[in-house]
Amino acid sequence: MGYLTYGGSQEYEFEDRTLAHLKVAITMKLRRQESFLLSWNSPPERGGGRTSIWLNPSIPLTFRFSGSRPPQLNKEWLEVLCELSNTAQGLTLVPEHGVGAARQNDQPTAE
Repeated sequence: MGYLTYGGSQEYEFEDRTLAHLKVAITMKLRRQESFLLSWNSPPERGGGRTSIWLNPSIPLTFRFSGSRPPQLNKEWLEVLCELSNTAQGLTLVPEHGVGAARQNDQPTAE
């Protein structure tokens, strides 16, 4: 498990693979000096519920991984995360296995 530390003190725990994908999506936004909302659901074993944080380029952000090797990134998952980061809801973390469903939900419906 890795940690996203925001504001120098607030830590949020994610699996290393998930954190690696978030790192790329978040960095792309912050590099353009864009602020945005990051939201995710916590699993029941961690108390459940939802968390949202407002990410701003001026606030310190650290990604700390427990593993020594970076995971291979899933291009499709990254694309979905980046697309979601540009929506009014902000970057909502979807699981890797839910990428297809997230893409379908974004498609306009035919009438």
